[in-house]
Amino acid sequence: MHFTPTNIPDLLKIEPAVHGDARGYFMETWRENVFAEHGIPPFVQDNQSGSTKGVLRGLHYQVRQPQGKLVRVLVGEIFDVAVDLRKSSPTFGQWVGETLSAENRTMLWVPPGFAHGFLVLSETAEIAYRCTDYYAPELERTLAWDDPQIAIAWPLEEVKKPALSAKDAQGQALVDAETYP
Repeated sequence: MHFTPTNIPDLLKIEPAVHGDARGYFMETWRENVFAEHGIPPFVQDNQSGSTKGVLRGLHYQVRQPQGKLVRVLVGEIFDVAVDLRKSSPTFGQWVGETLSAENRTMLWVPPGFAHGFLVLSETAEIAYRCTDYYAPELERTLAWDDPQIAIAWPLEEVKKPALSAKDAQGQALVDAETYP
């Protein structure tokens, strides 16, 4: 596996070694000792979601029980985004976006202290993500996907207006959002 820091060094782009032949391919997506060498703790929960083109999910995070997430795409393609919500961080309020797809098999490590979301670029997409802490709906918060202070460059050329849940449409601006120390 190849681990590459992004513009926010705590966020890691991970490219697994893919072993292929005429029968197909094999790759490891998680090996505790290898990920621990890069500061990534074990996971306690696996999640999977499916969405159609133009769906934007997020930007989600949990207060007082932050989740680190290892995100990968099983089917299709997404633009995956993480926003640093750690006030003590020199990159507070900055974001990183990566295109993840079933074809490129790239994963993104989003550590605790970040809001996370994605936009589906393909006709459909299935996303799997492992979490370092349990989902607690009472602690979940949503950061506004279109906050001009953060200015995420979502690739909306084909979509124009993303499909949002009611909760995601009511996301808080960074200036009003609950953040981490």
